[in-house]
Amino acid sequence: MNKLSSADRARILHLLCEGSSIRAITRVTGASKNTVAKLLIDAGRACAAYHDQHVRGLTSKRIQVDEIWSFIYAKQKNVAAATAAPEAAGDVWTWTAIDADTKLIASYLVGGRDSEYAMWFMDDLASRLSNRVQLTSDGHKAYLEAVEGAFGADVDYAMLVKLYGTAPEAAKGRYSPAECIGTRNTRIEGSPDKAHVSTSYAERANLTMRMHMRRFTRLTNAFSKKVENHAYAVALHMMYYNFVRIHRSLKVTPAMAAGVTDRLWEIGDIVKLVEAADVQPKKRGAYKKREQAIG
Repeated sequence: MNKLSSADRARILHLLCEGSSIRAITRVTGASKNTVAKLLIDAGRACAAYHDQHVRGLTSKRIQVDEIWSFIYAKQKNVAAATAAPEAAGDVWTWTAIDADTKLIASYLVGGRDSEYAMWFMDDLASRLSNRVQLTSDGHKAYLEAVEGAFGADVDYAMLVKLYGTAPEAAKGRYSPAECIGTRNTRIEGSPDKAHVSTSYAERANLTMRMHMRRFTRLTNAFSKKVENHAYAVALHMMYYNFVRIHRSLKVTPAMAAGVTDRLWEIGDIVKLVEAADVQPKKRGAYKKREQAIG
C-alpha cells in the first residue's frame, strides 16, 4: 500500500464508513483502488481484534439477535454458472446481537446461516456477557440448539415469529414480501418479559448496515467479490457504529452508553489502531483461525 498520512487514512475510512464505494473513494481522494482496499483490510483486521478484546464484561439486560443477507461474487442461484467463482461465492449472512438499551452491537459473525455458525455466534455472545439476560430471536430453528449450548438455563429466551398473509399479485416482486399480519411470541427458556420480546432494534441495526456499507446495497455491482473483504468491511462498520457514530436518541455512542469507553472516538482513533498494528508482529494460532470468520 502507498504510504498515506494519518489524515488521508482517516478521510478514506470515514468515506467507507458512510457508504461510499471503493471506486467512488478513488475518484474523490485520488488514492488507488488497491490502496483503498488494502486500508480497508488493515482497518477491518484491527477493528475485529479490538472488538474481540475490549467488548467484554457487558452488563446488558436485553439482547436482540438477527441475521442479514448479502452475497459474495454471485447470488447462490447463479454461482454454478458464474465464471471463475471463488470457493466462498454465494449467499453470506451477518449475525448480529444488539443491546436493546444501549444499542451496542455486542457480537457479530460473518458466515453461513446453519446451526454451526449459530453455535459459534451464541458462544461468542455468551462469553461477552457478565449477567443473565433476556434474549429475543426470530424463528430461525438454528437458534434453539445454539442458545441451549451457550447459555443452558441461565437465560430468559423467547422467539418472535412473524406471521404473513398472502401478497396480492400486484405487490409481488423481488423486494415486496407478503404483508405481516401479526406476530407470535414463544417462550423457550426462563421467564422472558413479554413486553420486551422484540427484534425491532436488531432489524433497525440491519438497515443501518445496508445504508452504511456499499457492498450491502441491493441491485448494484458494489457487492463483495471476496468474503474476507466483506468480513473486514463489517468489522470496520461495527467499530464505527459502536465507538464513533453518535446515536441519535442516546446522544452518545453505544460504546459510551454501555460503559465500554468513557469518551467519544473519532475516525483518527481507528487510524491509530491500524498504525499500531503495522508495527506489531502478526498474531498466529487461535486468533488466525478465528479471523477466518470474523465476528
